[in-house]
Amino acid sequence: MEQRKAQRFELKLPLELIRKGSQALSEHGETRNLSSVGVLFAAPATVRIGEAVEYMITLPSTADHGDNCVRLHCLGKVVRFSPETGVAATLERYEFVR
Repeated sequence: MEQRKAQRFELKLPLELIRKGSQALSEHGETRNLSSVGVLFAAPATVRIGEAVEYMITLPSTADHGDNCVRLHCLGKVVRFSPETGVAATLERYEFVR
């Protein structure tokens, strides 16, 4: 039986990989699942395990807020990488951005 630290939610949300290590990027991808401690996402960037990453997840807007999307600015580290399954990264710090 698999035991996780936090429940995962299957969410397909737009993601932008902003930085890996000290290198600035603008690679667009999509989340595959998300939890309170991490994210699994697909993006064209090649990353290394242990490397720091900075990424932005765009949350869906509600009908009453129209185009005012909320983005989640996140910092974490790569814990797993595979071209087939994607990038697994921790969610160590985050802030909401309008």
